[in-house]
This record gives sequence, structure tokens and C-alpha cells, in this order.
Amino acid sequence: MSRSASLTAHPWRHEFQTTLKLAWPLILSNLTMASVQAIDTFFLGRYGTSELASAALALNLTFALNLVALGIITAASPMMATALGKAKGRVKDVRRSFRQSVWLAVSITIPIWAVLMNADTVIGWLGQEPRLAQDAQVFLWGYLWSTLLFLLFNTLRHFLAALERPGWVLMISACSIPINSFLDYALIFGEFGFPELGLFGAGLASTITWALLCAALITVVQLDRQFRRFSLFSRFWRPDWARYARMWKLGLPIGLAMGFEGGIFSAAAYLMGLVGEKALAAHAIALQIAALSFMVPWGIAQASTVRVGIMLGRGDRDGIARAGWTAWILGVGFMSFMAIFLFLFPAELIGVFLADTPENAEVLALGVSFLLIAAIFQIVDGAQVVGAGVLRGLHDTRVPMVYTFIGYWVIGLGAGAWLAFGAGWEGEGIWTGLAIGLAIVAVLMLQRWMRREALGLTDPARGAAD
Repeated sequence: MSRSASLTAHPWRHEFQTTLKLAWPLILSNLTMASVQAIDTFFLGRYGTSELASAALALNLTFALNLVALGIITAASPMMATALGKAKGRVKDVRRSFRQSVWLAVSITIPIWAVLMNADTVIGWLGQEPRLAQDAQVFLWGYLWSTLLFLLFNTLRHFLAALERPGWVLMISACSIPINSFLDYALIFGEFGFPELGLFGAGLASTITWALLCAALITVVQLDRQFRRFSLFSRFWRPDWARYARMWKLGLPIGLAMGFEGGIFSAAAYLMGLVGEKALAAHAIALQIAALSFMVPWGIAQASTVRVGIMLGRGDRDGIARAGWTAWILGVGFMSFMAIFLFLFPAELIGVFLADTPENAEVLALGVSFLLIAAIFQIVDGAQVVGAGVLRGLHDTRVPMVYTFIGYWVIGLGAGAWLAFGAGWEGEGIWTGLAIGLAIVAVLMLQRWMRREALGLTDPARGAAD
């Protein structure tokens, strides 16, 4: 049987194979990129509980801002994917979208740097201990420069994902683990002849790591024949204000939605700081574990944005349905497994990040309790991120943004704050609120996806208009 006949006979099998082929390098690159922050947490957990708590405040502030920025430049992904689904003008269209995504990255980085350079004041306004706020600023003086590098890396990553060629991203981002581990160990503790820089060293290690990853990926797209034909950096100074505005229009709701999602975890960290330093340290560890698990459905969601976007460009409604439901099955299926895994081995997972010593006993116990709640919300966390991904492939971003605001900030944060301080559940109440918010957003995303035809979201004219 010919390949085309096989595709006709087994379209669902083909979609699963294609999605997995695209998703697994994205998943692994997500995991390796997330490991930069996880490795910082690992080494700082061994450097001192106070340093870990300070870095948690800094990283959660940075995380929320970076997610907004990342969401905005993510507009390039469905735009490039839809362009590649068309017959003509693909190279020029993709190049212009890439160029403007870099312009966006630079535009967004400047105000983020302004906030991070005054992070101690911002953190102090949020009711945290002055000592922790000052130490968080020390960490950020080394770390904040990685923001632009992180965004530039991801603009290149979106380009490779749209071409369904994410292998280079995986190979390069995998290098982050040994590089950042070496730099963290050397610069935090003063090993291998380096000075002991503590918190500042941890931040600086991340910046150096992102600089190396970004330089490597730029080299690849400049030298590899299949990417070089797009001439991504030619006439880079030329603006395309209409496209720039369209990317803001499409990307800002994505950025706000991702910011609402990531920001709720950052807000949870600051609420946890009001509970106490040990609760904050335990939260930082449990969140890192949950975040590593989240990288898998996030990679599937990124693949679904590309697959759905390509089908939208082709005007293939059946293909849109297959691409979307395939992602739902893969994402929710994996997170169901992770729910069982976290429930069975919470103590062992927390122990990876924190030594089992008498002085750490309370932090370990709190971390285990938080991770048990995280096990409960794994499934809905996977469902909501895949839902956002498939809807982005349809260029549908505004309503999902509203869903995330209501689910996370109105209901989730409100419930978490009340359970923590009103009902006396403290840290466990905050994590329970997170679970409630994720569940509500997951249901709303699924409901909108199921009504996509009635809402006109599958009209290929949407891709041309956006």
C-alpha cells in the first residue's frame, strides 16, 4: 500500500504518529529548559533554606513576567504554521513573522528589566520579609539578563516547530543540563577555582547557560540548508508594522492567558511567604516537580498548535478535529499516569531536592503534603494546557484569556486565600485553590473546543484575517 493510501485508510493513526513525532522533541526540550530553574533550586536547596526561599521569590516574579512575554511572541507559531499550510508565499510570510516576533521580544524585555531591577521594592510591597526581598534582588542581578536570551531562543524554537523540525532544539537545549549544573556548582559554592558567589552565582549561571543555547541555535538556522533558505536575519532592521500589530493582537491574549496561569503560581508563592519561610521553601520544591511534569502536556499543546494551524490553513475541518482530539488524548493520558506517580512517591521526589536532615524535617513534610495535592490536579492541568494549545491553532486567544483570568485569579486565588487564612489550612489551602482553578479552566477550554464549528472557529478565513 502506498503512503498516501495508508494515510487515507488510517488518518487517526497518522495523526497520532505525526503529533508524537513533533511533540516528543518539544517535550524533551521543555524538560531540559525547565531544568535550568530546577537545577538552580537543587543547588540552592543544598546551599541554604533561606537562600532557596529568596530565590523562589525572585524566580516566581520573573516566571510570571517571562510567561507573559513568551505568550506574546507565541503568536508567531500559529501564524507561521498557517502560512506553511498555504500553497504560495510561504517563505516570505514565515520570515516576516519570525522577524516581528524578535522585534516583539526586544520590545517586551525592556519593561521587564525595569521591574526586575527594582524587584526588592516590588517584593517588599507584596508583604515579604525585607531580608528575603534583598537577597532575591542579589539573585536577580545575575539572572535578569537571561530574559531576552530566553525569548530569542524561543522565537527560533517556534520557527523550527512550525517547520515540524524540532530536533535541533532538543539537542541544543539538552546541553543546558550539564552546562548549568557545572556553572551552578562552580559559582554558588566557589568550586574549580571560581569565587563563591552564592545567590548571585546561581543567577549568573542561568544567564550564561541561556547565552550559549541561544548562540548555538542561531548558528544552526544560519548554517543548516533546510533553514537557511528562509534567510531569517536578512534585512532584519526593516519593520512590518501591520504584521507587528497583528502579532500584538493575537499574542497579547496568549501572553495574558499564560501570565494568568503562571502568575497564579507566583501569587501562590507570595501567599506562601506570608505563611512562613519554610512553607515557601517547600512550595518552591513541590512546584518544581509539578512544573517538570507539566512540560510534557505543554509540549503536546505546542505540537497541537502547529498541527491544528496547518489544518486551518488547508481548510481541513476533519483534520482539525483529529489534530485536536489526538492532543487531548495524549496530554490527559500522560497526566493521568503522573497523578498516580506523584501520589505514590511524594517523599522520594521531595528528597531529591532537599537533604533529609532534622533541620529540614518541617520543609520535607510540607513539601510532601503539597505534592499530594499536586497529584490530584495533574489531569486537569494537562487538559487545560492542551485546550489552550488547540484553540491557539485556530487563532482563538481572547476568550481563553478570559477563561484563565476567571478560573485562576477570581476563583482559584480567591478560594486558595480563603482556605489558607480563613479556614486555617495554610499552605495546603493555597494548593487546593490552585487545583480548583485549574479544574474550572479545563472544563471551559473543553467546552469551547467542542463548540468550535458552531462558533465559526474552523473557518480558514480566520487564519488569513489574523
